[in-house]
Amino acid sequence: MRALIAMSGGVDSSVAAQMMASRGYECVGCTMRLYENDVVGMDLMDTCCSLENTQDARSVTEKIGIPYHIVHYENLFRQEVIEPFIDEYLHGRTPNPCIECNRRLKFQHLYEKMQALGCDLLVTGHYARVRFDEESGRYQLLKALDLAKDQSYVLYVLTQEQLAHVQFPLGEQDKHKTREIASESGFQNAGKHDSQDICFVPDGDYAGFIERYSGKTCPAGDFVDADGNVLGRHKGIIHYTLGQRRGLGLPAANRLYVTGIDPESNTVTIGSNDDLMKTTLYARKVNLIAMDRIETPLRCSAKIRYRHKEQPCTVTQPEEDLLKVVFDEPQRAITPGQSVVLYDGDVVLGGGVIVGDMIAE
Repeated sequence: MRALIAMSGGVDSSVAAQMMASRGYECVGCTMRLYENDVVGMDLMDTCCSLENTQDARSVTEKIGIPYHIVHYENLFRQEVIEPFIDEYLHGRTPNPCIECNRRLKFQHLYEKMQALGCDLLVTGHYARVRFDEESGRYQLLKALDLAKDQSYVLYVLTQEQLAHVQFPLGEQDKHKTREIASESGFQNAGKHDSQDICFVPDGDYAGFIERYSGKTCPAGDFVDADGNVLGRHKGIIHYTLGQRRGLGLPAANRLYVTGIDPESNTVTIGSNDDLMKTTLYARKVNLIAMDRIETPLRCSAKIRYRHKEQPCTVTQPEEDLLKVVFDEPQRAITPGQSVVLYDGDVVLGGGVIVGDMIAE
């Protein structure tokens, strides 16, 4: 079988390529070029699109002895990831662009490239697992065995068709083993550190990126309390997210947090930590993996952000593109724009993008 390997230049995708080649697959390496320096507005040294990372990916393919391609998706990435990311922030939401990159770039456009190149599989360096469940007749997405590295949360967008043609060879091992394989294979990136930030905002300053990219300054506005009383002035809503405590600049006897963002009135609501605790959320852009639809109330667990510890809940599907998730216990800072992902043990059931803790009836 022929496999297209998505290669960022990092150690994980490099070892994924090595593992697939050692298993006898006919492999083709491929790096997605997503943006240039002028888009990010700073040096690309530590990002997936840096010249160094491209050179590392090419070096690995040469060592393994497989063909290598670079695909230019700069325009697609701008239209389908960066601009929606900015739009979400301007509307008071906090998006996860890595999920949208998986949805639109890796597992749509690169998946189509896989087919165009006559490959049978798309392989990435994600820590997750795929298996076919005979009983349900469906492909399942599972957590990685190394839970500390598990990336199933950002992969809930995969469809049955995609899961049938995707492999994650690192899902059965821990990171130590991955680095061991890279070192034994003589890869020059064996000791490279893992990237932590959003790739096109390597310094973590999302507001600064939005202003540099758009050329606009988000207007200042009022901090208000739950009753609408003005408490002070904020720097622009793109500087804030639900649950934020630092950087508010408001004197107070007790700790204050961002509890709401309203782009229409350009206000940021401030309250206590208790004000952030909610039991219910609604989500759209629904993708279910384990079933076509949730017909009856479903008991499972859910994560509301990547680093969130999953919590028990009951899920219903009032509409085709709407999930209602009710947690057994209140959860802190349920944030519009983030994704809720549903789990049954190690199995990912599906998920959606959070729109809020209530919707208009």
